[in-house]
Amino acid sequence: MSPTTRGRGTSGPRVALVRSRFDAFGGAERFVQSAIAALSAQGASLTLVTRRWPDGAASAIVLDPFYLGSLWRDRGFARAVCAELPKRRFDLVQSHERIACCDVYRAGDGVHAEWLAQRARAQSPLARLATGLSPHHRYLLAAERDVFTSPRLKAVICNSEMVRGEIAGRFSTPDGKLVLIRNAVDGARFHPGLRAEFGDAVRQQLGIPREATVFAFVGSGFERKGVAPFLHALARRREPAWALVAGKDKHAARYGKLSVRLGIAGRVRFVGGVSDVRPFLAAADAFVLPTLYDPFPNAALEAMAAGLPLVTSTKCGAAEIVREGENGFVRDALDAGGLAQCLDRLDPGTARRMGEAAREAVAPLTPQAMGREYLALYERLLAGKLG
Repeated sequence: MSPTTRGRGTSGPRVALVRSRFDAFGGAERFVQSAIAALSAQGASLTLVTRRWPDGAASAIVLDPFYLGSLWRDRGFARAVCAELPKRRFDLVQSHERIACCDVYRAGDGVHAEWLAQRARAQSPLARLATGLSPHHRYLLAAERDVFTSPRLKAVICNSEMVRGEIAGRFSTPDGKLVLIRNAVDGARFHPGLRAEFGDAVRQQLGIPREATVFAFVGSGFERKGVAPFLHALARRREPAWALVAGKDKHAARYGKLSVRLGIAGRVRFVGGVSDVRPFLAAADAFVLPTLYDPFPNAALEAMAAGLPLVTSTKCGAAEIVREGENGFVRDALDAGGLAQCLDRLDPGTARRMGEAAREAVAPLTPQAMGREYLALYERLLAGKLG
């Protein structure tokens, strides 16, 4: 399919931003939207290179080659991008996909090899074998290595120290190319005042008692994000509590059946994918994300900004801003007993106090600060001072 172009950039460094697809419920897409707004406000001229994006979201080059299946989809888009970009004039190409023809790669999805290693901990031997033989996973691993070893690559944007260490360890990428820029959160949209605005109404709508302790979970892809450990921990909590689970998963019914087997189905609300998570955060006392692997989830930042303490895992980049027992807790993703002990400590009063500290911890991570960091990186790259 021939490319189409929407909109024009007019000033500042000309940057092509590559992101293949849009999911209204996806954290990566929410990040790209906020990055576009923040960078544009700082004077950069951005053009999105994508398969699909909401009309009016940004200037865009739309490349949508035909495909069948995820392997063809990813490989076809990568080839289309690398064929099209040389025809355009950009100062820098920043990719959020594993595409080697970029100057800057944002490792927002982390390291695929590390994700597979963590996933294997929870898989059966047969499932591990199937993953190892998957052509799509093999393609992603090869594409990842091509990106991190590309002679064109000038910088890798890492949103956590965890990811920076994984890239350095697995690919020997020079430390000077690995730049830490954390995700941002809009404190004007996510704040403790949401509780008064939405909390009681959402609880009433979902049939949750006003005085109950409620734990929220937000994330699509329940295996990776840790819905099963969350449900097991909830079932082992000494005092009964409720759960809100927001997100999409093609096997969501399995997790509903798990809640039945654990005897907690009456206290778990699966609300599906939602484009605005604020009402559900407002109805919660704390946020639980025992993810097997997550570089730096936006959902965790949004919950903390909304005044919720965070319970997360050792392989979550957001654990780096958790102060144990002060604004949250960190445990191994598969340690249901340890997670349950954390939930035991989070009665509504304690959660409220810890939530205040959580809000303070993410306060510096503003979109404006992130935009300045990106623009400073671009200026260093264009001046030949990095990479």
